[in-house]
Amino acid sequence: MNEYVPMLVGLVALLAGLTVGKAWERYKLRDGRWFDRRKARQTPHYMLGLNFLGANQPDLAIEELTKAAAADSDALEIDMILGNLYREKGQVGRAVHVHQGLLQRPKLTRLEHAYALLCLGLDFKRGGFVDRAHEAFNEVLRLDPDNEYALANLEKLYEEQHQWEEAYQVRRRLAGPKGPEPETPHAQILAFLENELGVDAVKRDDLKAAAARFRAAIDHDPRTVPAYLHLGDVHHRQGQLAEAAETWERLLEVAPDRAYLAFDRLEPVYAALGTPQRFAEQCRRLIAANAQDWRARRALAQHVAARGEAAEALELLLEAVVHNPHSLSLHQTIWQVLRQLGLEPSLVDRYVELTGQSVFYADPHVCVRCRYRSTELLWQCPHCHEWNSFLEERMEPAKDAEQAEG
Repeated sequence: MNEYVPMLVGLVALLAGLTVGKAWERYKLRDGRWFDRRKARQTPHYMLGLNFLGANQPDLAIEELTKAAAADSDALEIDMILGNLYREKGQVGRAVHVHQGLLQRPKLTRLEHAYALLCLGLDFKRGGFVDRAHEAFNEVLRLDPDNEYALANLEKLYEEQHQWEEAYQVRRRLAGPKGPEPETPHAQILAFLENELGVDAVKRDDLKAAAARFRAAIDHDPRTVPAYLHLGDVHHRQGQLAEAAETWERLLEVAPDRAYLAFDRLEPVYAALGTPQRFAEQCRRLIAANAQDWRARRALAQHVAARGEAAEALELLLEAVVHNPHSLSLHQTIWQVLRQLGLEPSLVDRYVELTGQSVFYADPHVCVRCRYRSTELLWQCPHCHEWNSFLEERMEPAKDAEQAEG
């Protein structure tokens, strides 16, 4: 029996320690009386404040949380939430006052100090006090070097100031020592920053460093479209036309929906290389892969029209206008080609009829048959019983409302 006595004594001591610790955590001696720390959290004001906060009703949340804070002036998190709510409402001065007051409290833990500073930095950032926000976020990182929120906000500040190198270094810290995994936000942001650093190098005429930055951007995220454009431009400035064309062709393969950004670059380079037919081949390949690619049709139409094949160009443009009837540049190109064809009446009539049938010109509130008006987007005409919707693809000839009623 005696051998179990030390074990029982230790168990009793452990339970006593836990009880004392819980009591110390919950109660605090104030003015000679013990005060329940969780009293504020058990008031209806605290719960109502959280409910209003979740319901996106900041004014009511502030009102209730202020009452809850009055019940326990030491409730750090309530004041922190209140300060953040003031900031979101645009009351930056009040938010700064609340969060600075938190920093004046004695016996803050290191973590509490860091997060109060983080809130203060967000206040300064919202108010446009960039230098003070920098100081606050850097102080957070001194207390908590791996604080992701401070790092992300610090990076954003550097980006807004176009301090790309500093932003790049902060993002590398966020990505971790092993670097970013492919196809992650870290990789995409690093690709963006590499591209901006490359643009800065181009402005300094350091084409070698610029090319390295653009390649690094593509390595981080192969869909970084500006990096392909800028890398091709660097090759072009260096007289490497074949390399420039190859770079822009990679863009067509990786992001065909952004291929139109390279059209004005590829066409003259192909001509300089003595292979102008490659431009038409690229456009036709894009059209074959995506029948709705109106930009490739327009580019191909301009290309063949310049070679005197205006009739073929018009066919391409009329196909394109069906897919995107609201493009002003497309309509301008059509009229240029029509002028090239002598504004032949039959061709002009065909263009007018085609655009008149396009979805863009349909009024969703007017019946396509009898012109009766309605406020619905999908409705049946009470006069001619025609179903109408904004997605109507083919417009039938409209008749006068009076004739339809008759």
